[in-house]
Amino acid sequence: MDLDLRLVRYFVTVADELHFGRAAAKLFISQPTLSKQIRKLEADVGGALLVRDSRHVALTPRGDRFLHLARQLLATADQMLREPAPHHLRIAHIFELDTSRVVADAFLAAHPAVRLVQSQMDSARQLTALLEGHLDVAIIRVTGAMKAAHPAGWRHRLLRLEPFRLVGRPGDPRRAAVSVHERPIEVFADAPGTALYNVHGRYLSSLEQHTGLALRWLGNPGTFDTCHAALTRAPDSAYLLEFDSYARRYEDLGIPTSRPQELQPVYPWSLAWREGERPEIVRTFLEVAEELAARLHWLHPERADGVPLWAPPEDLAVATG
Repeated sequence: MDLDLRLVRYFVTVADELHFGRAAAKLFISQPTLSKQIRKLEADVGGALLVRDSRHVALTPRGDRFLHLARQLLATADQMLREPAPHHLRIAHIFELDTSRVVADAFLAAHPAVRLVQSQMDSARQLTALLEGHLDVAIIRVTGAMKAAHPAGWRHRLLRLEPFRLVGRPGDPRRAAVSVHERPIEVFADAPGTALYNVHGRYLSSLEQHTGLALRWLGNPGTFDTCHAALTRAPDSAYLLEFDSYARRYEDLGIPTSRPQELQPVYPWSLAWREGERPEIVRTFLEVAEELAARLHWLHPERADGVPLWAPPEDLAVATG
């Protein structure tokens, strides 16, 4: 039986989004149709590629292997169908976090003739796509595990230390700083032991161990609107530990945010690119990103007076090493 490239593209989109609704919207088809097509692909290849329940989608071990081959197949097919564009650059974003988007906007403002091809992938998938030639630049959290799994073929440089803030509940008083021990701390992330526990989750686990906090893991709804809806429906008092990218959006909606009093967690974002001679367009993108980081003081984030910056020790060693 011949493999249907359309179904392979559907599968890769679901694997990138890990959410049937978002994938269906991106593909401009209905969610039931997408589910039916994925089941057909699984029947064609003779095994399950995805595990899904009412809340989560995850790759099976076979699905993970299939994804690697699927990307290669689609890249080959794309090359056969059209000549490579000399003035395009491929990057990816992580949900609606703003670091990569701010860089993308600055790059396009300076170089409007470049076609920026943008998609959504988490840090681990971005690195895989970068090494396989499907992305030209990645903006990711680099971990020791990534370096151990891929010791060669790529380079990276620290771009931003994004601070976390504590988001209160609607109606809370505005306070510049609050204690992380004052209320329970919630996080929108998938907990250890779940199928979607990832790079971000491991960061939060390290924070738990360092502070002795017992975080409330709420799962990862992805979009800001979904996170905001969950927060406004919450029945009890707590603080949501959130990236500055999202915290500012909560502030814009009238929900107060505060800086932590005991320590200032920061999330290290790094630029990553393939090793070897860099195309001019990649060099230009890296230069724009670094100039922007210097102008916005991304490596020197704001914090409450006298509060130390914190990130997992491995993160800072890897990011600056």
